[in-house]
Amino acid sequence: MGAVMVAAGALGLIVGSFLNVCIHRLPRGESVVAPRSRCPHCATTIRALDNVPVLSYLVLGGRCRACGAAISPRYPVVEGLTAVCFAAAMGAFGPTLRGVLAAAFLAGLVLVAFVDLDHMIIPLEVTLPGIPLGLLGALLGAGPSFPDALIGCFGGAGFLHLVGVYSEMIVNWGAEKTEEWKEAMGPGDVHLAALIGAFLGWRGLLVAFLTATVTGSAVSLTLIGLRRRTRRDHIPFGPYLALGAAVALFLGEAAVRWYLGFLRPRG
Repeated sequence: MGAVMVAAGALGLIVGSFLNVCIHRLPRGESVVAPRSRCPHCATTIRALDNVPVLSYLVLGGRCRACGAAISPRYPVVEGLTAVCFAAAMGAFGPTLRGVLAAAFLAGLVLVAFVDLDHMIIPLEVTLPGIPLGLLGALLGAGPSFPDALIGCFGGAGFLHLVGVYSEMIVNWGAEKTEEWKEAMGPGDVHLAALIGAFLGWRGLLVAFLTATVTGSAVSLTLIGLRRRTRRDHIPFGPYLALGAAVALFLGEAAVRWYLGFLRPRG
């Protein structure tokens, strides 16, 4: 199993390098296939030796060889994080269909989280193909039961839509519905909830949502307390949903049992 996890981690580094291309290009409407990777500052094509995941960043000292401009640390972070996700998926589920789907699911979550952080959008190129993939995995027995996946996908998306509607009313209380009107939750978050529900079922989505709500609220309140954000500033929810989904993937059943036990009456 150790060799499988190492191999999965190495593959994750390569996939993470591709995810960096997607994170940069998808929001701009550019092809993720061509042209080859280039420096965003001087547009110089990056040589193969300078495009080795993580290692090239360290060798180059985080700077472009051609123009010396700083390279965002996001690049090695995404590559390393994807490698850890792939190794963890193989460690948890083994080299099975479920393990492969878990790795693909985690890669999609990494992509969604960083695009949402940078641009406050969740790319449909991830969620729309991912939803049927998750449902297919459930149908093949590589995930929750198919009914659970359907409930998680459609029920979860509908629930999050309603949460967004009511949250929007609270955030904009007393404001006119003009340019000042703030959207509390975009449709991309609803699509992401459907994706998570398809892969994890309604129980997994519940764990993901609770985790996202707690962590998102804690970070938001901290930023407001530090005067880095105001109550009306939009804070992307996608990264917290992605974190919650990762927690649910590995700890979902244990978390549900703990939560239900916590709610059970004592005495």
